[in-house]
Amino acid sequence: MKKVFISILTFNDNKSTSECLDSIENLKKQDFGLFVVVVDNASANAFSAKKTYKNFSLKIIRNENNLGFSGGHNVGINHALSQDADFVVILNNDTVLGNNLIVNMLSGFDKEVGVVVPKIYFAKGHEYHKEKYTEADLGKVIWYAGGKMDWKNIYGQHIGVDEVDSEKFNKEEETELATGCCMMVKREVFGKAGLLNEKYFLYYEDADFSMKAKRKGFKIIYKPDAFLWHINAASTGGSGSELQDYYITRNRLYFGVRHAPLRAKAALFRESLRLARSGRKWQKEAVKDFYKGIMGKGRYKK
Repeated sequence: MKKVFISILTFNDNKSTSECLDSIENLKKQDFGLFVVVVDNASANAFSAKKTYKNFSLKIIRNENNLGFSGGHNVGINHALSQDADFVVILNNDTVLGNNLIVNMLSGFDKEVGVVVPKIYFAKGHEYHKEKYTEADLGKVIWYAGGKMDWKNIYGQHIGVDEVDSEKFNKEEETELATGCCMMVKREVFGKAGLLNEKYFLYYEDADFSMKAKRKGFKIIYKPDAFLWHINAASTGGSGSELQDYYITRNRLYFGVRHAPLRAKAALFRESLRLARSGRKWQKEAVKDFYKGIMGKGRYKK
């Protein structure tokens, strides 16, 4: 019997994590064992389960320090691999799962496929632009229907974001970028491509992992009949926050140096000089840290 592990990272958001576990309890099961590991990334109030679950086995691991997205999930992934997991699902805690999510994601694998990603909707009422949709459209607005990299500017893009779901998003196909919000990874991928790169700490680690997996010959498949809803809580301060200024600026430079074409690297270098001179406070600090090789959590303090 296949063993499927779900790694969930929680940080000062016990309510969302509990609701996510409740939705996992309702998942349809077939010929696989389901295991969940919740990694508490040094929350102020330690996470504990409020009930007993029948549909899966639950393990809670508490980190002594905040290891970021990549480091935190690596704790969960390593636990899963040590327990002979066949597949590991990296999952955001602020999600509600469709009942067939795991069953349908599993059906997307073959010899060449290493990662399967689902269709992800904004949770109803959490759309970026709620006012532009009808009441009937809410809960059907796409957050992610596959991903691609804008290599000219080194920004990841979600296919279909802000569009109401339609037939054009129902084609199973290969995609360039998996999302850390939800991806199912075959065990062999970790063996050949490694784990999430902890130098990122937060942002771009999923794009980096996608590139590593593809370079090892694995395909990433978008599976639209597997779906979930993302509450998209602004736990990182929202777009344009100082936290985003720091980690996105620094990690975009790091990702670009590792993966971008030569011309894009040159443009990124010129942009880094501009940001160092006239960027916002934490953009300037991010550029300094990148060139000093200060990665991981870095010097951001809030």
